Amino acid sequence: MTNKNLVLVINSGSSSVKFSLFDTRQRTPLASGLADRLGTKEAYLKWNISRAHSFESPLTKTSHLSAIKTILAGLKNAALLDDGLMGIGHRVVHGGELFNESAIINKKTYKGIEQCAPLAPLHNPANLVGIDTLSDLFPNTPQVAVFDTAFHQTLPKHAYLYALPYNLYTDYSIRRYGFHGTSHDYVATQAVQQLQLAPNDHAIICAHLGNGCSAAAIKDGESIDTTMGFTPLEGLCMGTRSGDIDPSILQFMCKKLNKTIDEVTNILNTSSGLLGLSQTSNDMRNLTTAAQKGDEQAQLAIDVFCYKLAKHIAALCVPLGKLDALIFTGGIGENAANIRAQVCRQLAILNIYLDEDHNNQHGQGSNGLISQTNTTAVAVIPTDEEWHIAQATEQRINQNTSS
Repeated sequence: MTNKNLVLVINSGSSSVKFSLFDTRQRTPLASGLADRLGTKEAYLKWNISRAHSFESPLTKTSHLSAIKTILAGLKNAALLDDGLMGIGHRVVHGGELFNESAIINKKTYKGIEQCAPLAPLHNPANLVGIDTLSDLFPNTPQVAVFDTAFHQTLPKHAYLYALPYNLYTDYSIRRYGFHGTSHDYVATQAVQQLQLAPNDHAIICAHLGNGCSAAAIKDGESIDTTMGFTPLEGLCMGTRSGDIDPSILQFMCKKLNKTIDEVTNILNTSSGLLGLSQTSNDMRNLTTAAQKGDEQAQLAIDVFCYKLAKHIAALCVPLGKLDALIFTGGIGENAANIRAQVCRQLAILNIYLDEDHNNQHGQGSNGLISQTNTTAVAVIPTDEEWHIAQATEQRINQNTSS
């Protein structure tokens, strides 16, 4: 017998597997966790059972297959899989132009994910490992791919095209795709409900701020522009990523540093952003503490981060035509009151003024709102990508069953 409400969510990365098990009748996961540092001697598995019992243990076998088997064994030992699964939802980073919504995983979907692998060489192959492994272990259970890029497939052509020879788009699919789609979609939906915005007439900017950062302009439930582009490197200053730079800098760095284009691109992805500017950390908590103690380099990194974010938020008002609400989400967006305050001080032109007390409380007790009365609404809304994937998985399976 199969539990009609039990969904396993899998996010398989290059060296990790993140999982959550949901009964879709309730938002709190029955279990969740992370198998990290796979392929190394430091591999470990961290568990949370109903958010009440947490523990961590080393993994002696460190492949994705063995990690997933260990996760499933733990779920079975906790009697959470006794009735089987309704379905399995997979986070897939890149769906290119092939997927504008979640999809039941079949031969066609699988081939499409493979086709998009050159656009996300570090992510899509790892996502396929998770799909392959779960397909072997649960051959009769429906699986669904939920794409990071799908939400942004509503971008108009003038927003997603680069000013490059047009054949580079038609021949090689070089265009802006956008990422963090599951987060932006979920948070925008929550914002409409919490702030009582008109479902078919609203303009929202969502700022997802973590180690990776992006902002999206969302009009009437659809993404019409976003800061990330062909890859997640474009756009805002991030934890270790540079965000927007003059493309000629790459050639200059190759010559001056005597490095290949791959080596320079790696610098932009892994050694830049907050880490590169501060020279000490990519963690906003550490930088805030250091800046409070007088570390000028840490403060500089924070200043660049906030300035670039404020400038992008203002720019995203152009396609929207108006702004009903600015939403902060993600680890930094939800928890760093000082960052929200510094960003919003630069946005007075948009009639944005924060309520200091509400901001310091991260919107708790004020329905997420941190803005002053009679000003543009600003709110903190926690993201929940795993729950969004579980819901999308249930919906897609139900639609497939009824069709």
